[in-house]
Amino acid sequence: MNDRGNKKTAIGVVVSNRMDKTVTVKVERLVQHRRYKKYIKRYTTYKAHDESNECDIGDTVAIAETRPLSKTKRWKVKEIVNKAAEV
Repeated sequence: MNDRGNKKTAIGVVVSNRMDKTVTVKVERLVQHRRYKKYIKRYTTYKAHDESNECDIGDTVAIAETRPLSKTKRWKVKEIVNKAAEV
């Protein structure tokens, strides 16, 4: 039994990779307005651990919850789902 419970996962877009072994990932979710019942996009940014520094800005990545790695870093990059187009 290596699995210690279910870890949260999310898919988002890398918005910053300036830090060493860390990327900032913007995760989008839809929330329904209480009165008007219209769906609104809400964003959350997470700092995620990128061990090999292979993520670039614009990449779509899957992140998973992990133990605290620093003051703000509680996620790690599981895989790169889609690479950003080269210019």
